[in-house]
Amino acid sequence: MSPPGETLVALKQERARVENRLKKLLRDESGIPRRLRAAMAHSLFGGGKRLRPALLLWTFDALCQNRRRKSRASRSSALTAACALEIIHTYSLIHDDLPAMDDDVLRRGRPTCHVAFDEATAILAGDGLQAWGFALLGRMGGSAPFLVDLVATAVGPAGMVGGQLEDLAAEGQEVTTRTVQRIHERKTARLIASAMGAGAYLAGARTTAVTEILAAGRYIGLAFQGADDLLDITGSAEQLGKSVGKDAAARKATWVRLDGLEKAKQRTERVGHRGWLQLKKQLPTGPHTELLLNLVLLMWQREK
Repeated sequence: MSPPGETLVALKQERARVENRLKKLLRDESGIPRRLRAAMAHSLFGGGKRLRPALLLWTFDALCQNRRRKSRASRSSALTAACALEIIHTYSLIHDDLPAMDDDVLRRGRPTCHVAFDEATAILAGDGLQAWGFALLGRMGGSAPFLVDLVATAVGPAGMVGGQLEDLAAEGQEVTTRTVQRIHERKTARLIASAMGAGAYLAGARTTAVTEILAAGRYIGLAFQGADDLLDITGSAEQLGKSVGKDAAARKATWVRLDGLEKAKQRTERVGHRGWLQLKKQLPTGPHTELLLNLVLLMWQREK
């Protein structure tokens, strides 16, 4: 495996490529009112980890190494698809922070969109980012139908949107392990899985491999959300760049509330390793695979 430091350096470099492409894409998108563009940019360039783009691109890279099968897209096209996922993810964060949802005032160490602008502008910025992200996926030529369906299913009413509704409804209610897992899978894990599935598809992977990678991605996404819930208890606002302790105060449906801190940590690691092993089985050996597998480990072994 690559040393963690090497993975973080590679992730920083990938993040810079994603940032540059996002800036170019937004510059090239004409006709957006100035205030709306500013609100979109405020959230889009607020210092995110860019994990979903990296997962898409590094899955693409891992499957393109040491193989003769022709990929369905160039690396540059895969970068645009990765940016589209980040744009759609950013829309969800804007709406998640709204007073009617989680009512957060801090995101990535900066005022949330509705605080920096106003609630109406934030709603429209989220709407604009979602539509724009899908427009970019729709321009992906022959890969567009698969990508649009994959991501729309992940974030739609049976995915992230439905998970967010269930998350709000479960606040303060008695919940089971099954309920918590279903909420986490819908609101977080499916979009993470779709990033990896999209990367596999664009790399030319067979349908069976894409399906296995999507399944692995859901476990990895569950572990990522589990780590997020743990950090809400153990982290600080300065460390995380967002408000902490809110999940506990609202009695959110989390493994921490269900199992306690130590058992929730064990569950997070167990689920994450299951996804890691399942993913590893689908990948050829090589440096790109090492980077991807190391990144996956860091997703639940993190401090922010």
